[in-house]
Amino acid sequence: MAAEPSIAALGTGERRDFFYWRLFGTALSYAVFGAGAVVVGLVLLPLVRFVATTREQRRQRARVLMRKSLRLFVAIMRGLGGMTYEFIGVDRLGRPGQLIVANHPSLIDVVFLLGFAPAPGCVVKAGLWRNPITRWAVTLAEYIANDSTATMIEQASEALREGQHVIMFPEGTRTVPGKPFVFHRGAANVALRAATVVTPVYVRCEPTTLTKAEPWHRIPNRRPRFTLVVGDDIDLEAFRAAGPLPIASRRLNDFFHSHFQDRLRSLMGR
Repeated sequence: MAAEPSIAALGTGERRDFFYWRLFGTALSYAVFGAGAVVVGLVLLPLVRFVATTREQRRQRARVLMRKSLRLFVAIMRGLGGMTYEFIGVDRLGRPGQLIVANHPSLIDVVFLLGFAPAPGCVVKAGLWRNPITRWAVTLAEYIANDSTATMIEQASEALREGQHVIMFPEGTRTVPGKPFVFHRGAANVALRAATVVTPVYVRCEPTTLTKAEPWHRIPNRRPRFTLVVGDDIDLEAFRAAGPLPIASRRLNDFFHSHFQDRLRSLMGR
């Protein structure tokens, strides 16, 4: 979806909203995040491994710890003036077998979804398993790596069959501002294989920040506002009846693509 000129221009012009304080607050927020990641990743999560007696307990406690840590980061960043947010309908997330699909305009939308949904699974970058600080988190929380499509689809499907709820981003990576969406069929494939319900979450960030290849210190000229809206559940039965899985997943992916474009246009006009 191409960005409209009014949205593309939001980050230009006069610096507002206590720009330099926000720059300081953003730097402090990420310093706290980094220190917290070390404590959580190298101290608290390893303790979870030894305290919990079953795999399910380890997974659940690790996810709850991650959720609380990320909620704290959001609160700090908001308190320091780095951003504002609105999350509408979050109470509809967390149902057994629920696949949560979202667009991915910023690095922070992952933080919101993992921090506000009740202890979800999530498909995340495979590189997190190679980082000594994040390895404990993604391993104990049993997040799903995106390095092998076939393995990712099978693991996400199995998690849904177990009654977990799972977050997926059909784009696979962050949206490039001003460029159309590119949705991949992995989320559609998983939905048709195993989801009991599919729930979209529409994410907007105005003005844009922390987009792909954008450093943290390049903050916008005014305070960014994140708006996350949980949409109506998507009926899968018509797609499951459309034919073999490759055809059905292609049709569902096309639907995801057009559906997100339409809803985000509506959200932009709120």
